[in-house]
Amino acid sequence: MQVYLVMTVLGADRPGLVSSLADAVSSHGGNWLESRMSRLAGQFAGIVRIECPSDAVDALIQELQAPGVSGLTIQAVREPVNEPILRRTFAVDVFGNDRPGIVRELSAAIANAGGNIEELTTGLESAPMSGQPMFRAHGLISIQEGAEPAAFAAVIEGLGDDLTVDVSA
Repeated sequence: MQVYLVMTVLGADRPGLVSSLADAVSSHGGNWLESRMSRLAGQFAGIVRIECPSDAVDALIQELQAPGVSGLTIQAVREPVNEPILRRTFAVDVFGNDRPGIVRELSAAIANAGGNIEELTTGLESAPMSGQPMFRAHGLISIQEGAEPAAFAAVIEGLGDDLTVDVSA
């Protein structure tokens, strides 16, 4: 029987880091299903979903979490088996003046409207003419079947006149 794990991985970035993780997974008969990984301020951060034979899961987790072995902090959670909820996913792009709390406002507006953030990337970039820091977010949001993505654009635009919101299904 296969067990599914979702792992978070955090540590100082270095060449070969992902390869060493993939080697550990493979050596326990696991299969790397999907991941999101990034380097931010010299640190590696990732989330990985794997499947592994049930009789090898504990040994894999123990190896990955052994202090000092990989120099990484790894948390692993067994994925619960749930009935899928019918949802639609759409992309959203938000651009506007940066301000403290903008991610909090954006995420609260999406949640309050019944959306779930599946993926979100945020950052700052310089405005073309003034060089002023501008907030940019790109994400994937899932909503219940039958809900309209345009309604989410209106909710996000309601956070301020300076925000430009683009929603694509």
